Amino acid sequence: MALSSPEITNSTDTINPEERPSSCPVNPHKLPHLTDYLRDLKTYTNPLDNNHFYRPIEGFYLADSDIVLRHVSFDLSVTFPSQSSQVAYIRAGPRKQIFYEPSNIRVGIVTCGGLCPGLNTVIRELVIYGVTAGYRGFYSREPIELNPKLVHNWHKRGGTALETSRGGFDLQKIVDAIEGRGFNQVYIIGGDGTMRGAVKIFNEIRRRKLYVGVAAIPKTVDNDIGIIDRSFGFQTAVEMAQQAVSAAHVEAESAVNGIGLVKLMGRSTGHIALHATLSSRDVDCCLIPETDFYLEGEGGLLEFLGKRLEDNGHAVVVVAEGAGQDQIPRTDAQKEERDESGNPVFLDVGPWLKSELKKWWSRDHPEELFTVKYIDPTYMIRAVPANATDNTYCTLLAHSAIHGVMAGYTGFVAGPINGSYAYIPVDEAAVAKNEINTRDHRWAWVRSVTNQPDFAKS
Repeated sequence: MALSSPEITNSTDTINPEERPSSCPVNPHKLPHLTDYLRDLKTYTNPLDNNHFYRPIEGFYLADSDIVLRHVSFDLSVTFPSQSSQVAYIRAGPRKQIFYEPSNIRVGIVTCGGLCPGLNTVIRELVIYGVTAGYRGFYSREPIELNPKLVHNWHKRGGTALETSRGGFDLQKIVDAIEGRGFNQVYIIGGDGTMRGAVKIFNEIRRRKLYVGVAAIPKTVDNDIGIIDRSFGFQTAVEMAQQAVSAAHVEAESAVNGIGLVKLMGRSTGHIALHATLSSRDVDCCLIPETDFYLEGEGGLLEFLGKRLEDNGHAVVVVAEGAGQDQIPRTDAQKEERDESGNPVFLDVGPWLKSELKKWWSRDHPEELFTVKYIDPTYMIRAVPANATDNTYCTLLAHSAIHGVMAGYTGFVAGPINGSYAYIPVDEAAVAKNEINTRDHRWAWVRSVTNQPDFAKS
């Protein structure tokens, strides 16, 4: 969709605000550009124009007026789109004019935080220089030089070939290293904590007026970064989680009064647990961080599971790692504990819930057989190679980021919005959350599949 953009000031195709149609409700977000602080940059024609194997057809190159709407569905009885300003982002893709001479590009690529299926695919598609060991690798290690031959099969591997770590963020040392090593493009791959670091790096680079483009690629297996449709690796994670749920179901069904308990990733959001529940249809109860649950009393988890065992002889419970944290006893020191990325340290809900289930049964049914089969597939899920869908997605993410940086955009996150790839200012993406709305249709679908109570105490 191409509409005039009054706020974009970094292109020769910019539309003057006075020329914007008065009836146009779209309000595109201002995207940072190198020319905001480097006024006399030379431009180059996209090298694809001189490619003998592929000549761009008409419509291949995008203009700065090509945008992606953030919201595409409306309740017309409440709001008509033309009556309020629409949020939009610049569409991702190739531009005819670029701001880097291809032969002079020196790129730094870094992966931070936990593992996620698809990391190596993104690296493969970005290839030049790799910064190892996360943020601390900028200043504590020599970067490794990458080339197409070296990374050719990386998309078939799990983990990250560049290695990763948490913490180690020292802004001055990182930007000093970027400047000292002569990087003019930096690609930062990580989750919400990494995105917050990317904001600081971009702001410092802009303050120093360095000729360095910064692009972030959102990586979180929990799918908890907002605005974009989903994070890469998420579909692979759900696929693997479903296998764990199926195993728990077999174990539970094969035992007398058996409960299969599966803990899945999801610190602040329960997307993996929700989608694994919906895709398997073997789950009797899904517990996520976005909604509270309680154990004892009428309408509680124990009463529900007791009835399910009475009716079916077995049950399967899926719990996200961030669920039930307010119920697990912890010391004052544990309440204040933080990991290297600054996140609160969560206590392990899986073993705690397993223990509580066993105590409940031995207390109320001392003469009856009972077993809990506990499965924690965390490291299996996040360490596997990306599936076909995520591999394709990672490729498009990387290519979108490259096109954006080459066009002079900087301080952005590349990702799909309503199915179309766009550039989002990194400071906005860093604070946007993607929590499950327990009032929408997806959670209602979970409730209908599991028949679990809402655990709302009266």
